[in-house]
Amino acid sequence: MLVWGPRKKTEVVNQTSVTEFIIMGFPSLERLYSLFFFVFLFIYLFTVSGNTLIFLTVRANHHLHTPMFYFLIHLSLMEIWYTSVIIPKMLANFVTKTGHISFLNCMMQLYLFSSLSASECYLLTLMGYDRYLAICKPLHYNRLMMPGNCLQLAATSWVCGFLSPILPVSLISQLSFCGPNMVNYFYCDAQPLLKLSCTNTHITAAAISLLASTLILSSFLLTMVSYAFIISTILRIPSGLGRQKAFSTCSSHLVVVMIYYGTIVCLYIQPTASVSMDLNKVFSLLYTVVTPMLNPIIYSLRNREMKESLKKLLRRKLTF
Repeated sequence: MLVWGPRKKTEVVNQTSVTEFIIMGFPSLERLYSLFFFVFLFIYLFTVSGNTLIFLTVRANHHLHTPMFYFLIHLSLMEIWYTSVIIPKMLANFVTKTGHISFLNCMMQLYLFSSLSASECYLLTLMGYDRYLAICKPLHYNRLMMPGNCLQLAATSWVCGFLSPILPVSLISQLSFCGPNMVNYFYCDAQPLLKLSCTNTHITAAAISLLASTLILSSFLLTMVSYAFIISTILRIPSGLGRQKAFSTCSSHLVVVMIYYGTIVCLYIQPTASVSMDLNKVFSLLYTVVTPMLNPIIYSLRNREMKESLKKLLRRKLTF
């Protein structure tokens, strides 16, 4: 995500333009890189296999061919690409301990990561709207969530997500980098890159911060508004069993939303300049590495239909 404050720059003369960056990663923990390699390799393989399994499970069971699980497929695909943008390069850096990345590849990583982050914000908001219609407007649900409409909504989340970072990444790529090239992060994120620029970044930082804040806050607030109506409707259900059944259909999504936005909020509450980057790395790990790993677990354990379909799929695969 792209939220930070401006940084003053001084004029730099007769300096060579930077053609590559060095991802510093976790320099104070370099002695643990061998352990980190296996830990993050396991997390990456678990994330990819878990989200792939969700994709295959939904596709294989026609009872799961509903809007909720259709959007879940797109969320799983986003999580796979999301982690694949960051973790493989991080694993390579753990082995080589060099962290070299070209300027072009750095900008590409920044763009892809930001695009997938934005797409996930849009999709989580869309999934909240889906649950709102299912619980609060059940008579209109089938008409509003026809397969064609679901396809258009999902495509919109992808397209808007990949359009959102074009301006921020363009602004960063046009900055002058003519001094230090050590990126104090474990991937090419905008905040540490702005700190390396030798030109004034006030306007760039302000524009990017405004765009990112608008996206994060609007998607989060829209999701919370959906759940405010959902909870209000559930509380009016006279039967306790009915309330439990209604809430179970959206509990997994609500847990994912709270974890995802919770880590983002913590990430951008920066206490002091001396420790903020270290805290940023911790919270970035939570929403770029840990959260995508938790999503398959959350949806598998908290959804009865998913658990039953997953068991059937595994039994079918193991018999061959």
